[in-house]
Amino acid sequence: MIENEKIESQYSKIYLLKGKDLAVKRFHPWIFSGALKSVNPEIVEGDIVEVYSHGNEYLATGHYANGSIAIRVISFQQTEIGHDFWRKKLQEAFDLRMQCGFINDAATNVYRLVHAEGDGLPGLIIDFYKDTAVIQAHSTGMYLARNLIVSILREIYGEKLKAVYDKSAETLPASSNAQNGFLYGGANDDFVVQENGCRFLIDFVESQKTGFFIDQRENRKLIESFCKTKKVLNTFCYTGGFSVYAARAGALFVHSVDSSKRAVEMAEKNMQLNKFDIDKNPCFVSDTLEFLKDKKDTYDVIILDPPAYAKHFSAKHNAVQGYKRLNALAMKNIISGGIIFTFSCSQVIDRKLFLDTITAAAIESGRQMRILYHLSQPADHPINIFHPEGEYLKGLVLQIS
Repeated sequence: MIENEKIESQYSKIYLLKGKDLAVKRFHPWIFSGALKSVNPEIVEGDIVEVYSHGNEYLATGHYANGSIAIRVISFQQTEIGHDFWRKKLQEAFDLRMQCGFINDAATNVYRLVHAEGDGLPGLIIDFYKDTAVIQAHSTGMYLARNLIVSILREIYGEKLKAVYDKSAETLPASSNAQNGFLYGGANDDFVVQENGCRFLIDFVESQKTGFFIDQRENRKLIESFCKTKKVLNTFCYTGGFSVYAARAGALFVHSVDSSKRAVEMAEKNMQLNKFDIDKNPCFVSDTLEFLKDKKDTYDVIILDPPAYAKHFSAKHNAVQGYKRLNALAMKNIISGGIIFTFSCSQVIDRKLFLDTITAAAIESGRQMRILYHLSQPADHPINIFHPEGEYLKGLVLQIS
């Protein structure tokens, strides 16, 4: 750590209450509002601040926010947060994806370049689609840095980067006045990317998140080994990612279900884009629980990938009941010997609670079953070892008898 006296700080200081510095010293990147001794009224949302202990020891530098998570730490060393800082962080993220084989992959041109806390940049998501980066800021501080970030992305990628789209309006408070739009380059009609040889139409302007659920890449690939000559149901199908892989595996048919008409239309387009017969593999606009009620012994493989049932701890109990109800219904109705892929992307539902919930569903269903795989997010969604909350995606592959 750089000694305090060697740097004349240009940032406002925030002091912690006595005894509230332990988590920071353990490199946890969140500092909660209850740990703050006081905040200078001149400090505003998005400011870069330095954090000090009650005893005036420098601890970290981060973005300030008016909320429960008051400071998102971007450095545990006292340093200037300028071009060189951002270049080093983004280059490290790029180099990791290169090391893991995501960059220059002939079969896949979709990956996550920056995964917030997992890359030491809390509040920042950057997904890369073929030649376009989609940025999503989850903090005002990151949003204010967006133009510098774009400039550095252009330095790193050169001519391989054709456009940068900012999709932060949905993830920032209304007071930020954030508006979605291109920060560099412009739109391409019929924007198609490739994942493990499958083709997908991406609409990062209108679709959820940044346009595609990149985190399920390896789990979509795994499902192929279970779907040959099988009858498959993909619930909460969104744009049909699992459906395309199941059809490619040689499924007898794939039924795709989502409550969103627009998502179903995208799923149909993606099935057709990969040259699968939409009449043989129909898509349905329906509530999953309603759809499953009268489908006893219809499917050999069922995929349960619902949206986050709980985004906050206050919703945890209701989320657990929702996961339990959904899984129990699928377990009761699936063909004997069938396979269920079941997931939770709720950060507040940890891996143990998810397993306990699925076990409770199994008991309620009255069926015997075995766990074949424990699933998680891929390497381009790394988990900061000091921030276990970053392991948001949990999954199980179950065989039901």
